[in-house]
Amino acid sequence: MSATVTLKPGKDQSLRRLHPWVFSGAIGRMQGEVVEGEVVAVQAANGELLGVGHYAPGSIAVRMLAFGPEAQLPDAAFWEAKIRNAYLLREGLGLTGQGNTNVYRLAHAEGDGLPGLIIDVYGDVAVVQAHSAGMYKARPLIAQALQAAVPGLRAIYDKSAETVPVKAAPGAQNGYLFGESNGQEHIVHENGHPFAVDWETGQKTGFFIDQRDNRSLLARYAPGRRVLNTFCYTGGFSSYALEAGAELVHSVDSSKKAIELTERNAALTGLQNRHEAYAQDVFTFLKDRHNQYDLIVLDPPAFAKHLSARHNALMGYKRLNAAGIRQIAPGGLLFTFSCSQVVSAELFEGAVLAAAIEAGRPARILHRLTQPADHPVSLFHPEGEYLKGLVLAVE
Repeated sequence: MSATVTLKPGKDQSLRRLHPWVFSGAIGRMQGEVVEGEVVAVQAANGELLGVGHYAPGSIAVRMLAFGPEAQLPDAAFWEAKIRNAYLLREGLGLTGQGNTNVYRLAHAEGDGLPGLIIDVYGDVAVVQAHSAGMYKARPLIAQALQAAVPGLRAIYDKSAETVPVKAAPGAQNGYLFGESNGQEHIVHENGHPFAVDWETGQKTGFFIDQRDNRSLLARYAPGRRVLNTFCYTGGFSSYALEAGAELVHSVDSSKKAIELTERNAALTGLQNRHEAYAQDVFTFLKDRHNQYDLIVLDPPAFAKHLSARHNALMGYKRLNAAGIRQIAPGGLLFTFSCSQVVSAELFEGAVLAAAIEAGRPARILHRLTQPADHPVSLFHPEGEYLKGLVLAVE
């Protein structure tokens, strides 16, 4: 470690409670060469070593990798232990080594003690996404650890170019860290449902794995219903609804490429005759659809990625949910979500309440939803619980 970060007096309590972030305002002084993405030692004002972490300029100055006076510079053994621990958890959840579901999140940033790192597994390929300069620089060791800890990997794809800070990795390009593309369409299975996944050019790592449990819940309610899936991306909810016996399913997304993937996934069900897809703005689409659907999914991208945008995000959630509540048929079910980390479950529920009041329709909460177990939330980092959702019965 080439540098040491010393905290101001009294600013060490959050680290003693194992919260993994050091905010810039808590730093008293920095000694040595402090470089973005490098590992720094973090100590209390009295010189006591509190742990080590990746440094970055900005509000969150250090993301902690290890705590306590014994913390050392992360080496190959450190990364392998972290990845192996994450894999064993997924194995215990019944997500590994089976054909019924071969897509899951292997590493969920702070939830797995790896702040700034996401790893998703699609069959025999792991997709790595670094959200910090430190994790980006550690990719060779992370790839090595994956090969040692995860059985049967054919390839490891790095998709960090869109997420790593530009100044820290100028000219970053996506590509394979291990193995290569086999040139074939990639079909994975989730709860027995087939999906074509494009991790090389698709959004995020290629699929929204975090809605797995919520898609299963929707399948319970879909039989015989007319279903609208908005912001559908690759049509996860749509495929589940089709195979569950929905009367019809309409999918809407502003992205033409997303609609193409949705249509491909609908075709994989063999039930595409009951499916139609529209490359259109969701708000525009909803305007003239009164009583046409008795199950509507509202699953928009994050409306706010920073606290400064939270108020506008809440107004956006209110507007979207009011539109959905107005249009849904009497007795219909609304599955509505927010993946904005800075919008709490309480604030989101308040926005949906305001939407129901504006729409003038009574609604009851049937379920409160969140992310699945392979997206764990550290008890010491509640901010990791980003996905929240409600299922409403609308009168």
